[in-house]
Amino acid sequence: MVRSKWNKNSFLNTIYQTNEEVNSVVGPKSFLENRKESRTQLKTVKITNVRAIDLRFPTSRGMLGSDAVNKDPDYSAAYCILETDAGIEGHGLTFTIGRGTELCVSALEYLSRAVCGRSLSSITDDFASFARQLSEDSQFRWLGPEKGVIHIAAAALINSVWDLYARAEQKPVWKLLAEMEPEQIIRAVNFRYITDALTPDEALELLKRSSFGKEERLTLLEHEGYPAYTTSVGWYGFSDDRVRELCHEAIADGWTHFKLPWWLEEPTNPDDILGHARIRREIPGMRIATGECCSNRIMFKQFLQAQALDVCQIDSCRLAGVNENLAVILLAAKFGVPVCPHAGGVGLCEYVQHLSIFDFLCVSASLENRVIEYVDHLHEHFLDPVCIVKGHYVLPRRPGYSIEICPETLNKFAYPHGEVWTEKQ
Repeated sequence: MVRSKWNKNSFLNTIYQTNEEVNSVVGPKSFLENRKESRTQLKTVKITNVRAIDLRFPTSRGMLGSDAVNKDPDYSAAYCILETDAGIEGHGLTFTIGRGTELCVSALEYLSRAVCGRSLSSITDDFASFARQLSEDSQFRWLGPEKGVIHIAAAALINSVWDLYARAEQKPVWKLLAEMEPEQIIRAVNFRYITDALTPDEALELLKRSSFGKEERLTLLEHEGYPAYTTSVGWYGFSDDRVRELCHEAIADGWTHFKLPWWLEEPTNPDDILGHARIRREIPGMRIATGECCSNRIMFKQFLQAQALDVCQIDSCRLAGVNENLAVILLAAKFGVPVCPHAGGVGLCEYVQHLSIFDFLCVSASLENRVIEYVDHLHEHFLDPVCIVKGHYVLPRRPGYSIEICPETLNKFAYPHGEVWTEKQ
């Protein structure tokens, strides 16, 4: 793989599964007691209210985000704000493309009952159980289970909790994850239905094995960043001349990877695991990539077991937030498949940089055949937007999950009463 280099100084400027199996590996909850100071701080943070906002950007007017399937997307989000009594907030979103966002907002409002009135530590001490609580509601679960509107609404809530957690610890999410003990990571993962492919013991051993050389890998990221590819040069609605123009501009900016030639992406229905496996068998030498529409860790498990993909494209919102993405990252490492996250959507670049950095530092320990997708629009609406230098993601430094949207944007683009939706076209 070709990677860009640049001057270092220039760069620096710029709920219900019983936990016996997990407990047998990581010990009872009391293993967290060696972090008393942190836990005491988290206990003082109480979630008092949850706000859900239907946020939509009219990207279809410029054909941004268009592809062969999604021809007129309006990049949108069900946006979640956790208010607390400690003077800090947690922010999260789940990505949508326009109509139907109101359904995600309604589901988010329903699920928010699971956090109101709770201390942050009551969630983070056993994060997997919290994630299970959201998916185990005996009646609401029927509308999924663990897929569709319900699941991506859960992602907005779970991601907002991680944002709050990282802010309380004064760390970006990638650093929060990277500094956790392997046992803490295991306690955040829901292993239900995936232990035939990856057990807590195996995951713990993998994390411990990958801890060697972590500091050297962090130094590499600080100096060079995480490699990326740009999708923004080739949206479906662009003319050939426009694609050529944008490619030349991107090359001049230092890009070496473009979303055109390297793999065959989602060549059949995203749920057709055996179809992907057959295509992979019958087109030798063609790398098969899929995952941005893969609903949950169980489906990813089966894709990997069936040898149906060469590139695992996790999505920070299609899966139920950080916790389930951790499960899939660990599964992919077990099967030796590189993770190249999907990031074509509002906020997804801001999100996935944290997941890929953690993957490199603590799980895969490799950058071989790994790149993060990048799209160049809508970042101006975030308080801590991604930073790209010469085709590489710069490590985020601010506490949180880099997902807080500017207050004026929340007002202007709220649907249907925001200014951008009420003004005459």
